[in-house]
Amino acid sequence: MKLLVIGENGQLGWELCIRGANQGFDIVALDLPEFDITEPSIVKKAVSQTGVLLIINASAYTAVDKAESESELAFAVNRDGPAYLAASCAEAGIPLIHISTDYVFDGRKKEPYLETEPVSPLGIYGQSKAAGETEIRNTLKQHIIIRTAWLYGLHGNNFVKTMLSLGKEKEILSVVADQYGCPTYAADLADAILMIASQISERRNVTWGTYHYCGKGETTWHGFAEAIFDLAKQYDSLMVKKIVPITTAEYPTPAKRPANSGMDCSLITKNFGISLRPWQESLADMVNRYYQ
Repeated sequence: MKLLVIGENGQLGWELCIRGANQGFDIVALDLPEFDITEPSIVKKAVSQTGVLLIINASAYTAVDKAESESELAFAVNRDGPAYLAASCAEAGIPLIHISTDYVFDGRKKEPYLETEPVSPLGIYGQSKAAGETEIRNTLKQHIIIRTAWLYGLHGNNFVKTMLSLGKEKEILSVVADQYGCPTYAADLADAILMIASQISERRNVTWGTYHYCGKGETTWHGFAEAIFDLAKQYDSLMVKKIVPITTAEYPTPAKRPANSGMDCSLITKNFGISLRPWQESLADMVNRYYQ
């Protein structure tokens, strides 16, 4: 099956290209500067002329804090781009898998969020991603929107790599301990997406719509950091000796974050047979790959 992966230079796009090729998919990959999702003519050309049977949009504006001062750009990439993509897909009769975020929720709920619950994003990033979801739903029937959370991987910038870098430079680190979420390994998410792609290519009776996928189990950023350093110490001599838990109020940022963005992922298991790995197991894999 010929797939178009948009956002090949991101941490998810990178894994999709490698793992997709290894699984026998014919991958066409696009990203900036050659491909600009905010230009409708470029989007239309890519969809109509590449001869692909399925498109995966792994591109996004993801600078959560910067989005507060760059709202126009955030909405252009996260809302308008997916709108152009959905319109071109509808015209060409091509399904779309689009990646969204847990930040579409406000985090006030104590239990994990279901796909059916109303969104209420706190910042520009979440608002722009929620708007992108709406554009796709309104334009293209054959779509899968996958909301994920706390994404990290071997490629690109993410929390795990930032912690590993800081752990070599500082003895004491302060990390937020009152925000809860589900760390998600980009390689696991890529495998889940490719499993859905396989079922679409086999023309199975696919249930289109919105799904949640993230690592199994919840933690805080502080708990996540502790787990990262516990694993890293097996491979490296780190300077870090203490990780101090702090509150969100003690670490003010331009964008508000949801206090609890845990998501219920049972629907993707039910409809596609995709199982979730405990986040600790996936993290161990990533750290091992990092030091290899």
